[in-house]
Amino acid sequence: MVAQPIDHCRKLFMKHESHEGNLLEKTESQPKVDDVDIFTAARLLQYLMLFFIIYMCRREYHKSETRKEEIKPEQEELQKKLEELQNKLGRRKAQFKSAWRNAPLYADWRKEEFEAVKLTLDAASAHPALRLSEKGRQVAWQERPQDLPSSTQRFDSLPCVLGQLNITSGRCYWEVEVGDTCSWDLGICRDNITRKGVVTMSPQNGFWAIRLYEGEYWALTSPETLLILREIPLSVGIFLDYEAGDVSFYNMTDGSHIFTFPQNTFYGILRPLFRLWSSDSGLLTIVKVEEN
Repeated sequence: MVAQPIDHCRKLFMKHESHEGNLLEKTESQPKVDDVDIFTAARLLQYLMLFFIIYMCRREYHKSETRKEEIKPEQEELQKKLEELQNKLGRRKAQFKSAWRNAPLYADWRKEEFEAVKLTLDAASAHPALRLSEKGRQVAWQERPQDLPSSTQRFDSLPCVLGQLNITSGRCYWEVEVGDTCSWDLGICRDNITRKGVVTMSPQNGFWAIRLYEGEYWALTSPETLLILREIPLSVGIFLDYEAGDVSFYNMTDGSHIFTFPQNTFYGILRPLFRLWSSDSGLLTIVKVEEN
């Protein structure tokens, strides 16, 4: 009778120990509450950062798209104005090319209608006070006149020199660098002009030229014509249309028209003309024509 309760108690104690052991195993196998919280917070932070980056990227994208939409009308307006300007320029050029003799504008356009000629200076015609460069493209004044043989071709009163070019037909042009040269004459003349004694340079005497003297520009008409230029030329272009009797001068610095002589009737040979006035005049240089 006594053994039964003792056995019963022993069984209950062993069952209780077994139950506590199972609970302990389950408890140790599960993660701690603190570990679970830290892990969850880290993952949540990663998601938040990713979301923030995506949000900022999309915001910048929408900003750029909005800016593009704002700029697009402005670009279209500018493009439209540019096209209108190009069309206007094209129409003016077409008008010029169809009647360029009556539209003395834009040296670059006129050059398309004329032939650029290779030109050097004719030493046989040079006044003794003028010095030519070895290549014959530059003329300067020298203090002591050269002792040169007398010649019917040489100027002895006007300090001039002619170009080695005989023009009898066609349309041609050449350019002369004047730089800061303070006094000069440039143009064309007949080959048979008077080269001895006092000569008045005018169309009646076979000269078609312009002049810079004491800061003023003149066309050597009869009487002379004062010229008002919008910009001082560093280079002058001389354009000659023999058959049309047209002689025009252009400021090659800004492409503007300087002067056109009234229409003439040319005959015989025409020559390029260069003149310096004094020892402090400076230099005149023929612009070299580039080989094609």
